[in-house]
Amino acid sequence: MHPLGDTLSQLRLRELLAEVQERIAQIVEGRDRLDGLVEAMLVVTSELDLDTTLRTIVHTAIELVDARYGALGVRGSGHDLMAFIYEGIEEKERERIGHLPEGRGVLGVLIDDPQAIRLDDIAQHPASVGFPANHPPMRGFLGVPVRIRDEVFGNLYLTEKGNGQPFNEDDEVLVGALAAAAGIAIENARLYEQSRVRQSWIEATRDIATELLAGADPARVFRLIADEALKLTEAQATLVAIPFPDDKSTSAVQELLVAETAGRLPALVGAQTISVRGTPIGGVFVDRTPRRFDNLDLKIGDLKVSLGSALVLPLRATDKVAGVLVVVRHDDAAPFGQEDEEMMAAFADQAALAWQLATSQRLERELDVLAERERIARDLHDHVIQRLFAVGLSLQATIPRTRSPEVEQRLSEYVDDLQAVIEEIRTTIFDLHGPAGGPIRLRQRLDEAIAQFSDGTLSITTQFIGPLSVIDGVLADHAEAVVREAVSNAVRHAHASTLTVTVKVDDELSIEVVDNGRGISERTKSSGLTNMHYRAQQAGGIFTIDTPATGGTMLRWTAPLP
Repeated sequence: MHPLGDTLSQLRLRELLAEVQERIAQIVEGRDRLDGLVEAMLVVTSELDLDTTLRTIVHTAIELVDARYGALGVRGSGHDLMAFIYEGIEEKERERIGHLPEGRGVLGVLIDDPQAIRLDDIAQHPASVGFPANHPPMRGFLGVPVRIRDEVFGNLYLTEKGNGQPFNEDDEVLVGALAAAAGIAIENARLYEQSRVRQSWIEATRDIATELLAGADPARVFRLIADEALKLTEAQATLVAIPFPDDKSTSAVQELLVAETAGRLPALVGAQTISVRGTPIGGVFVDRTPRRFDNLDLKIGDLKVSLGSALVLPLRATDKVAGVLVVVRHDDAAPFGQEDEEMMAAFADQAALAWQLATSQRLERELDVLAERERIARDLHDHVIQRLFAVGLSLQATIPRTRSPEVEQRLSEYVDDLQAVIEEIRTTIFDLHGPAGGPIRLRQRLDEAIAQFSDGTLSITTQFIGPLSVIDGVLADHAEAVVREAVSNAVRHAHASTLTVTVKVDDELSIEVVDNGRGISERTKSSGLTNMHYRAQQAGGIFTIDTPATGGTMLRWTAPLP
């Protein structure tokens, strides 16, 4: 063969070998990228936490196509992005850039038309609006929608390949396949998150029911509802408004009382009310239907409050509405959705049923207590008092027959003691005939207020005379505050060794506190007693301070009965 022919054959063979090697390299690279895609799919589908899953998708996409920057924009309403998860930009650099993208420019094109976009230079696109100051330069761009079934969850954005080349068709195919797997992973994470949230609501409902059925005050359910709703929704604030206790039916309710609040709400001073007529909260109370508000404005007492995005839920019991729950979200948080409304409405209904059941059980227990108290009162009146009275009469008949003045004096003291015991028993009988829990609770409150300042060095004597059952809640609060303040002053300022507290109910309520201390100083007059003067004026009563002949101080507080 001619030498020239040999040379041409060798050149041709080398070209063929080079082409084969190039094709083999492409095949190997394609295989490696397919392996990388499979591995990436396994990575993004292995997480169940939604936030972690989104960040994993961005990181995996960057590694898959060797991009420098990546982000995932979660779609909100319209052109708004509800979240923007990014990688490749340091936090200090991001702070210099300012606000995160909001779905404008080329990103907005993907939102309007969720189809893959591949650009060699993003700045040349007609929809480009440029970059803000301090933003790193970006040219190559690849954007792919992330779908969950027929819903576009968001868009995956990648810029700047590591080798400086533009993104190619293979990159688009790989990222598109990853986006499909990402949609499945996001759906799994969302379902898992929903199941966790539902479980949390179920546990909260169970805890409320358990505590109430264990004997807690039914009114405590409103505190629990406010606290649990605040915690589980990560809300800014919650509010529970209920009818006044005297309102017997929903149709008769004119105003709702703000019973509990949690979180960050404007300070509410005193008993605040919300009108039922013409207000969103009143409408939910009357219609018994949950409602969502993008911006809830309402008037609480004299205070006008703008609450922003809110969910208002009726607390529906079997035959009435126990109240209304208002949940307010942060200004920058996503508004409540249909799923939030359904879960929270179920929670509110279950809590209201627990409240109704606990209320019924408490009423049943109070009826049992009333019956038992009636029996005890009859026994005390028919047996104990009569026998004590008979003993007293016998002692009185014996006194004239004694010849010793000392014995006569001692018998007279015994008769006086018996009379005091009879008066105490009669007071107890009055209390037992009163409403269940009312007088006994007041007596316990006064005893606890007195015992709070008992340090062992002060001898305290208490006496209750008359039917405490006629004292209503407002006057009972005044009585507790007056006793607490009077005893506190005696302990802290009087340096007394003995203290006598007498609470008497006849035509009026009178509280008398006598000590053997050093008297009232000018400092005490100006600070510790002003509140008792004020309470006497509020109750239409009188407050006086005297110095007994034996020294010390006598405080007397009176108020007419309601």
